[in-house]
Amino acid sequence: MTLTLTAQEAMWFLPLALPICVWVAFSDLRQMRIPNVAVLALTAVFLVVGLIVLPMDAYLWRLATLGIVLVAGFLITSLGLVGAGDSKFAAAMAPFIAPGDYLFFLALFSLVLIGSWITHRSAGRVAAVRRATSHWTSWEQGKLFPMGVALAGALVIYLAMGFASGV
Repeated sequence: MTLTLTAQEAMWFLPLALPICVWVAFSDLRQMRIPNVAVLALTAVFLVVGLIVLPMDAYLWRLATLGIVLVAGFLITSLGLVGAGDSKFAAAMAPFIAPGDYLFFLALFSLVLIGSWITHRSAGRVAAVRRATSHWTSWEQGKLFPMGVALAGALVIYLAMGFASGV
């Protein structure tokens, strides 16, 4: 599969998005919460870097996807299907996805979601892991899952794939 995301875009976006994604994943594991400042930080990365690496029409279209995903996320959150932080973070992620890669990204996200759910549930059954991370609230949430792990993971993998395509 050839990505529409260019290696140059990925080269600029990945180093700045990666630490934010790690922060989001660990915050969601620890507190079942994605900080608003992390959402704003990821949005700021796109707003600044997108102006540098994208043509203006592509930049504006991708910026529009932030609003579209935010509205969709608000509706999904209103139905109680996902948390507000997950919806806001998904909206902040949306502009990083090249339009030609939407279906690929959804498939990638699905795989990352399944993998991270299995990993989280399996790790939660290991006594040593539980002792080392006893302060994580995600262990005691029943059916709830820290979706920020899957969202952040999918974005990092997507950007890394774009970066690797140019190496």
